Amino acid sequence: MFRKLFTICTAAFLFVACSSNDDIIPDNETNNANANDASVFPEYARLEFPKLKGGANNRVLIHKSNDGFGVNYCTEWDDSKKSQRWSCYQLYKSNLATGKGVKRYVADRRKGELQYFQDELIPAMYRFAYDPYYRTGYDHGHICPSADRLYTQTANIETFYLSNMQPQSHAFNDGVWKNMETAVRQWGTRNNYGFADTLYVCKGGTIDKNDYILKRLSSGLIVPKYFWMAILRVKDGQYNAIAFWVKHEDNKDTALAKYAISINDLEKKLDIDLFCNLPDDREERIESSVNINLWGLQ
Repeated sequence: MFRKLFTICTAAFLFVACSSNDDIIPDNETNNANANDASVFPEYARLEFPKLKGGANNRVLIHKSNDGFGVNYCTEWDDSKKSQRWSCYQLYKSNLATGKGVKRYVADRRKGELQYFQDELIPAMYRFAYDPYYRTGYDHGHICPSADRLYTQTANIETFYLSNMQPQSHAFNDGVWKNMETAVRQWGTRNNYGFADTLYVCKGGTIDKNDYILKRLSSGLIVPKYFWMAILRVKDGQYNAIAFWVKHEDNKDTALAKYAISINDLEKKLDIDLFCNLPDDREERIESSVNINLWGLQ
């Protein structure tokens, strides 16, 4: 059911090698002092990528299916915390369409299948040997949503890796977080796919600052106090961006404008350089403000 993956180790990271021809920037807009080094792995130049944290404790997981779509989604994993920092991916017309016969993955217990399973790209010593969410009262909160990956069954199944999860209360996961995910998906299909050529999405929970951690479970699993999304819209060569910042608490809110902030403001909270592969001048213009009306938020 699952594809085999080829991995390459370096001193600081573990990567999955794959190819990409996305995200060409015009020649006159290539000045970018803070871009990821993509000399070995071209995937790091994709627009959805934030600046990689680096260091011996962090690794990048790139999930790719041999289905014509290329990269499914990517995750930065912190070995020492046994937690993911973010997942990033793209949304566009062909990968927003539901493939023939594709549906949300549901494990067949009679066959011994698991609903949530280990990501073998992470060495066993750097991940939990069991499902750490079991009987904790927390949902497996998808970061790259299952509903965003229905173009092939394999792509959907891959969203159920434990490395793509963060613990979320059910009323949050099935409430405001789900509503935000739906809003992003609707931007992708808005105006019969005319609102955006591509949406570049990066999402995660707060795992690095103690003030932004809700709790640590007895297993050591970190429960983020805040969750966030960063979305870059590209349409006919025009760029716009928006971010969401929301406290992890029971919340069914459908009015999302109050959670919208600029990318710059989100970066200050996270100490993560989002959309770092944009040319510097363009990055500053795009990330400094947010147009609520453009995104149709209330």
